[in-house]
Amino acid sequence: MFKLKHLAASVAALALTTSAAFAEKVLRIQSVLPSTADEVFMLEEFGRDVAALTGGSLTIEVLPAGAIVGPRDILDAVDAGLVEGGFAWTHYWGGKHVAANLFGAPIAGAGVGMDNIAFLSWFQYGGGKELYDQLWDEMGVNVKGFMLQPVGPEALGWFPEPIESMDDFRQMRFRAPPGMVGAAYADIGVPAVAMGGGDILPALEKGTIDAAEWCCPKPDSVFGFQDVLKHYYLQGLHQVVVNADMYVNGDFYDSLSELEKTALEVAANASLSKSLSYRIYENGRALHDLTENHGVILEDTPEEYFTEYMAAAQNALQAAADESEFFAEVWQSQKDFADVVVPFWAGAQTSNANLGRAHADTLQ
Repeated sequence: MFKLKHLAASVAALALTTSAAFAEKVLRIQSVLPSTADEVFMLEEFGRDVAALTGGSLTIEVLPAGAIVGPRDILDAVDAGLVEGGFAWTHYWGGKHVAANLFGAPIAGAGVGMDNIAFLSWFQYGGGKELYDQLWDEMGVNVKGFMLQPVGPEALGWFPEPIESMDDFRQMRFRAPPGMVGAAYADIGVPAVAMGGGDILPALEKGTIDAAEWCCPKPDSVFGFQDVLKHYYLQGLHQVVVNADMYVNGDFYDSLSELEKTALEVAANASLSKSLSYRIYENGRALHDLTENHGVILEDTPEEYFTEYMAAAQNALQAAADESEFFAEVWQSQKDFADVVVPFWAGAQTSNANLGRAHADTLQ
């Protein structure tokens, strides 16, 4: 009798194991970045959280840039079901709907002074997530989006020599991000050139461009900009807030269990916090290395840049709002939120920012 019971228990366990293995789903996510990027490291950590939360019934497989389609085709590939998921910055899809800019990289903090932390507050508690979910319908794509990685504030960029004024800046052929952010540079007379991250360093070496921005100290140093340019400006307005997101094919998402859908939401919320924490530490370490070991000189951005760029940003935002009802709705939500939050948040941060700057000055 004992042997029969033992055998029955073994068969039942095997059946459960086989059933679990059969039920396992793999969410392949093609990134716009190579596998060595920090964003991919954090995306893989997100995947480990999803697997743990679902007991392995849903796993994430990260594919590098170009694995199935080109970087600019990722959203279309997810929409069509060629790949289950994609990973990019949502402002890349501003050509499909201009409101994508307000989620991926709201220019100059949406023109109202929102930083990356205030933006997350708007997204999670100020109505932003509901509008984000609506964005995909406005685009007409069969996609469920998840905001994963807040990146900003981004550095103004790298220059061959100090820029004492905007007139100096306007002499530089400058790699800038695509879309609204880059267009604002063109509006203030900076010869802005959009190109992919992997093309920037070769263009600098060939003299096709004179100066460039990409992101922040860690990813910038990985590209090797410090080997070509030595003057680095941290303070910029163009991408105070930047977010990298995951896109899941709508049919694949609908096929998931409620537990698996909840796991994606929970892991995404965890990723928002983890990414902020990871980047502060990694960028701090990288900046220290750049200045101590590579001869990089930190410069202060000319004051007139902030005035000129903000004016261009406001014009761009208003023009988009005049043309797109949904853009206007999202921007109004951000402005209403900022009217309540920014006076508190900016005021509360001022003393700490001044104290931090004073400490930084003692290290020079």
